[in-house]
Amino acid sequence: MKNKNSVFLFKRSMQSIPGGVDSPVRAFKSVGLNPVFVERAENQYIFDVDGNRYLDFVLTWGPAILGHSHPEVLKSVEETAKKGLSFGMPSPLEVELAEKIKDMLPYIDKVRFVNSGTEATMTAIRLARGYTKRNKVLKFNGCYHGHHDALLVQAGSGVATFGIPSTPGIPEDTVKTTLTCEYNDLTCVEKALRKGNVACLIVEPVAGNMGVVKPEPGFLEGLRELCTQTGTLLIFDEVMTGFRIHKKGAFGLFGITPDIATFGKVIGGGMPVGAVGGKKDIMDYLAPEGPVYQAGTLSGNPVAMACGLKTLEIYEKENVFDSIMERANKFFSELEGLCSNVKGISFNYAGTMFTLFFRDTAPKNLTEVNQCNFERFSGFFKFMLENGVLLPPSQYEANFLSLKHTEEDLNLYIDLLKEFIEKEGM
Repeated sequence: MKNKNSVFLFKRSMQSIPGGVDSPVRAFKSVGLNPVFVERAENQYIFDVDGNRYLDFVLTWGPAILGHSHPEVLKSVEETAKKGLSFGMPSPLEVELAEKIKDMLPYIDKVRFVNSGTEATMTAIRLARGYTKRNKVLKFNGCYHGHHDALLVQAGSGVATFGIPSTPGIPEDTVKTTLTCEYNDLTCVEKALRKGNVACLIVEPVAGNMGVVKPEPGFLEGLRELCTQTGTLLIFDEVMTGFRIHKKGAFGLFGITPDIATFGKVIGGGMPVGAVGGKKDIMDYLAPEGPVYQAGTLSGNPVAMACGLKTLEIYEKENVFDSIMERANKFFSELEGLCSNVKGISFNYAGTMFTLFFRDTAPKNLTEVNQCNFERFSGFFKFMLENGVLLPPSQYEANFLSLKHTEEDLNLYIDLLKEFIEKEGM
C-alpha cells in the first residue's frame, strides 16, 4: 500500500501543527503508524492522497450515517452557501432544524444550537448549575464529554488512548466539583448523590468513548430514580448516540427521559453543529430568556443548519436507521458467534455502533476496557488497513455503520477478521 504522500504531509504538518494533527487520535500514534491523509470521501469509502481506497468504519467519527457526500445534502449545502456563509443573525433554517429535532424527539421542548459536542456539554453543565443553584457534577470514568475543563477527568476516547487521567492546564480548583464513578456502578452514584450539592449527572447512555459499552439492566433506570429523588438533573450526552442507537436515541431505546440532552455529529451531517435540548422550564434559564449566559457567533450557521436539516429529513423519509439495521443484525449475529468461539476477543454493539474488544468478555466499564490486549488491537488495525479497511485507530473508539455499507462490505469485515484470527493463532 502506497503512503509516500501521507508521510510527506505528516512531516510537513509537524512543522506547523502540534503533533501534526488537529485532534490527537488522528495521529495513529497508539497503533504505531503515520496517519492517513484523506483527499475525498464518497458513500462508504474514503480515498487518501496516495490513491488508496478504504472501506470506512470511522465515518468522520459518526456523522456520516447516510454515507459520505450524499448528493441531496451537498445540493442543499451548495444552494445555501450561495446566499451567504454566515449572517450572525437568526435565519429560518435554525428554526426548521429545531422543529425537526423536537418532532423526532418528543421529550424536548426547546433546542439551543452551538458549534460542537464540547460546546453542547459545556452549556448543559452551566445550565444545570444555574438552574439547580448547585456546583457539583457527577460523571463516569471512560465517558468523554468534550475537552472543557470540568469534565476532562478520567475521560475516555483520545484521553484514554494516550493514558492521561486528567490533563495539565486545568487548575485543581476547577475539578474539585467534579465527582467520578465507574460506569454501571449504581452504589457509587447513590453515595455521591446522597451527599448533596450535585447539580447534574452526565452520562453517555451507551458509552462510545471507551469503545461501545452497554448499560447493564437497571443502570439507567437507577440513575433516573436517584436523580429524581435528590433533585439532580440527569443529562444524557447523545452527541455520539443520538439517532445512532435508535431513531429516538436513548429515549427510544430505553424509555427513559433525561432532564437535558446534548447532541452533535448526525444532527450536523458532517458540519460542526452541536445542540442542547430539554424541557421548557430548564431551557428558558438560558439567556436572553434567563440568567445563564451562552453565546456563539457561528451558532446556527445557515450552511451548517442546511446540512443537518437535510440529513435528518433524509434519515426520517428513507427510514435510514431500520435500513441499516436490516444488514447490521446479521453482521452483529455473525460477529457474536465468531467471538464466542475464540479466546481473547469479544464484541459489543448498540444500534449502528460496534466495537471489537481484544479480551475474553465484553467489558462493562473502563477498568475492564483497560484489560484489553492493545498490542493485538494494533496488529488488527494494521492488518485491516493493509487490506483496505479503515477502523478507528484506538481500542477506546466505536466503529460506525452507514446507509451505504452493503452486505458484501460487512462480509468482507467478517472474512478479514477470520483471516486475522487464524494468522494470530487465536
